[in-house]
Amino acid sequence: MESKTKLLGHPAHQIVVAFPIGLLGTAALFDAVYVVRGDAMWSNVAFYMIGAGVAGGLIAAVFGLIDYFAIPAGTRAKRIGALHGLSSVTVVVSFAVSWLLRMDAPQSPVPIALLFSFGGVAFLGLAGWLGGELLNRMGVGIDDGANLNAPSSLAGPVVLGAGLTHPETAHFDH
Repeated sequence: MESKTKLLGHPAHQIVVAFPIGLLGTAALFDAVYVVRGDAMWSNVAFYMIGAGVAGGLIAAVFGLIDYFAIPAGTRAKRIGALHGLSSVTVVVSFAVSWLLRMDAPQSPVPIALLFSFGGVAFLGLAGWLGGELLNRMGVGIDDGANLNAPSSLAGPVVLGAGLTHPETAHFDH
């Protein structure tokens, strides 16, 4: 299924999502450095990265939602897309709460703000994996001939050499 929103011929959601992923993931890493080292610079930088990451996540959500509505009902892609969207919303909300809790003192966040950051990055991993499943396994956003009912990538590898008389004797270049 081809993306319904494009920037310069490429799927918009797949382009803009790189910003919140990088910003929010790195903000959580900086929070971890802050916890270990106690240096306020790291939490202060994380505060600004979270603000930018949440804004980027909201922009990515608009494009993702448009593409989600274009996925045919009753497909595995529609179910995975819903889980991807819900986990992505959880990411943005978690980091937004963390950001709001830091407003008064970004250089020394309260522990609950850090907990929301670390929880948000866990959901970021889940949302990213689900997005990868949609894109890489099912071809959502790529082209109209995508297989919207492809099985999970966790189900096992694709059989190489299908159609060969003796696949065990085939040699594949890496």
